[in-house]
This record gives sequence, C-alpha cells and structure tokens, in this order.
Amino acid sequence: MDFDLDQTDALLSTTRAVRKRLDFDREVPDDVLLECLQLAVQAPTGSNQQGWRWMVIRDAEKKEALAKLYRDAGGEYLAAAADQADTETQQGRVIDSANFLAQRLGEVPVLVIPLIIGRLKDNSANAAAGLMGSIMPAMWSFQLALRSRGLGSCLTTLHLGKEQEAAEILGIPDHMTQAGLLPVAYTKGTDFKPARRDDVAKITYLDTYKNPIRSA
Repeated sequence: MDFDLDQTDALLSTTRAVRKRLDFDREVPDDVLLECLQLAVQAPTGSNQQGWRWMVIRDAEKKEALAKLYRDAGGEYLAAAADQADTETQQGRVIDSANFLAQRLGEVPVLVIPLIIGRLKDNSANAAAGLMGSIMPAMWSFQLALRSRGLGSCLTTLHLGKEQEAAEILGIPDHMTQAGLLPVAYTKGTDFKPARRDDVAKITYLDTYKNPIRSA
C-alpha cells in the first residue's frame, strides 16, 4: 500500500490539543464518533487483550458535574496561573487556553472518557506502562481520526484526581481505570499548523545516555 506521505505527515504534525477553537454549538453525531472509535480500536494493545471501553457523555447535568470535578481538582491553580501568564509566550498561551477549557468544559458537545480493564496494583514502571500502554495508542488514534474529519480534542487528566467521584457519576465499576478525559467538538476552522519543536537530534541518544546520535 502506498501512502500519501505529505497528507499523512500533515495529519501527524497538525493534530493539536484544541481548546479555544472547539465549537460548542455544533452537534457531533454518534455515527462520526463511532467511526472514529472503530479506527481507534485498530491500535495495538498489550497481549491483544483489547480491554478498552469508551464512555461517551452527552447529558448536560453529567457533563457539568464532571466539569465541576475537573475544576475542583485543579481549577484554582489554572485560574491563578492564567492570571499571571504572559500570553505573548507559547507556555503562557497554553496556560490561558487550559484555563479557558476548565471554565467551559461542561459546554463541550461531547466528553469521552477512555477506560481500560484493570487497576494498577503497584507503582512500578512496568505495571503503569502495561496498563496505560494498552489504551493510550487507541486514544491517540481516536484524536487523529477526529482531526481528519474536522473535529478536535485535547487529552486532559486533571479529573483523575477525582476519579472515584467521576466513576460514581457515570456508574463505572471498580475494576475499570479511567485514562483521561477528551472533550470532543468540531473545530472553528481546520488550519492548524505544526508546533515549534527543537531538533529531535538534540534529544536522541545512541547506545549511551547523552551520547548524541548525530554530531553538532
């Protein structure tokens, strides 16, 4: 199979974390969500267990309850940081954007919470990588599929500080782990650009840590 590399590279390099450009007023059909999720579950998963599950939240009261948990978990921090943020800098704009989303999360047309069967029994890197590595690739595939259809999203994890409370709101059983929360909406425009990133050769090492893969 021959891929259009220009189109593929554009998709990979312009799928941004979208917050301020989410269209709160445009409906997101179930058919579009399911199409994107069907692509998402083509992602690799540990031992091919396919333990992913997806919570789609449209109910206004439940969305607002989750938004309140989100703000309770970190809203004050985001608001304070946004007040001091220099929006002339990239980091300042990110903080301002994150605070904007926190304040209006309940207005997003759809919230999607990816779930994975199982709970972490210890804090080892092996356990964490095994559990989250079985859902994170699917989450990113979902975001790429959304982008290719004119929708945007943003992986958030702030509400996980209130995971049990969120589980009670949504009836999620104890053996399931929430991997994040994705606000989903059509975007206002689709003209997203690649982000500024350092030359990857500066952070890529050959055989030994800090041994550059390519000489300067």
